[in-house]
Amino acid sequence: MNLQRAASAAFLTLTLTACTAPPAPPAPAPSPGEPSLSLYFAPEVGVDTAGVRLIPITTPKGTFKVWTKRFGRNPRIKLLLLHGGPGATHEYFEALERGLGAEGIEFIYYDQLGSAWSEQPKDASLWTIERFVDEVEQVRGALGLTKSDFYLLGHSWGGVLAIEYALAHPQQLKGLVISNMMTSIPDYNSYANEVLAKGMDPAVVKEIRELEKAGQYESPRYMELLLPNFYAKHICRLEPWPDAVNRAFAKLNKDIYVPMQGPSEFSVSGLLEKWDRKVDLGRLEMPTLVIGAAHDTMDPEHMRWVSTQVKRGSFLLCPNGSHLAMWDDQRIYVGGLARFLKEVDAGKTSVAF
Repeated sequence: MNLQRAASAAFLTLTLTACTAPPAPPAPAPSPGEPSLSLYFAPEVGVDTAGVRLIPITTPKGTFKVWTKRFGRNPRIKLLLLHGGPGATHEYFEALERGLGAEGIEFIYYDQLGSAWSEQPKDASLWTIERFVDEVEQVRGALGLTKSDFYLLGHSWGGVLAIEYALAHPQQLKGLVISNMMTSIPDYNSYANEVLAKGMDPAVVKEIRELEKAGQYESPRYMELLLPNFYAKHICRLEPWPDAVNRAFAKLNKDIYVPMQGPSEFSVSGLLEKWDRKVDLGRLEMPTLVIGAAHDTMDPEHMRWVSTQVKRGSFLLCPNGSHLAMWDDQRIYVGGLARFLKEVDAGKTSVAF
């Protein structure tokens, strides 16, 4: 019995020692001739959390945690991803993993407050552009991103947020990417009604309008009409949709989406209805990539125009892409994004595609 106790005590001592041993030092930076993978997959300091960090965010309604996950490690290119919605999730950005990883580009998934793996407070006063901008700034600070390495990509609603952040905190950014988002909601509403709707079967549009007028946004018939006639043509043109896209849509938080965007897919009627930053684009002086797609819900010619209004603009068109062009025109989207990031890192202020 005493021998058993002694053995147990010895085992416990070894276990506790192992658990409290000092963390392994970070992997050294590679020499110029060494492959970059040893740096890109450098281990965490201390317990390896697979890059996940829950970041406390201070708001007027208290402190809440948001979920982030770093993928890879690059000392000069750190890309923070702002998902769409509002109220969607980071998951549809999984389309970037292989392409950006192969280029050694570090990127960071981030679920905005109220989305997916972040906390989901119910106070509607939190869902404003200004508070989301402040949230992004707190995330940037917590992750240690600086002017020397910080790139910001905003897709769809994330593009609105990225533009607003860049206008509020230009001194923090090394580069900006505006993906699949026009810079005027009134212009988007006009495009949706005058171009997208007119490209659909008039009988389908008529029925959709009738359902919207009656407030039947949750009607199964409403989605039956939208899926083949709108979503499959302008949101994602792949069949079937990638699992990451389905997961992101399944988690959409309508408590954020409806107040900010509105319930209709043909027009924005929520808090974002009058948002317009066209006259402010000249204030964006950082290298800026604007990504548009030929089949997008957003006017690709408007996107091209935006690239001429910012100080150091580049334009990438995805000719086979829709709103989720990172999936249905993946080679062009991911390859162009990687090229922009690497060329800005090399000192260029714009890139010709």
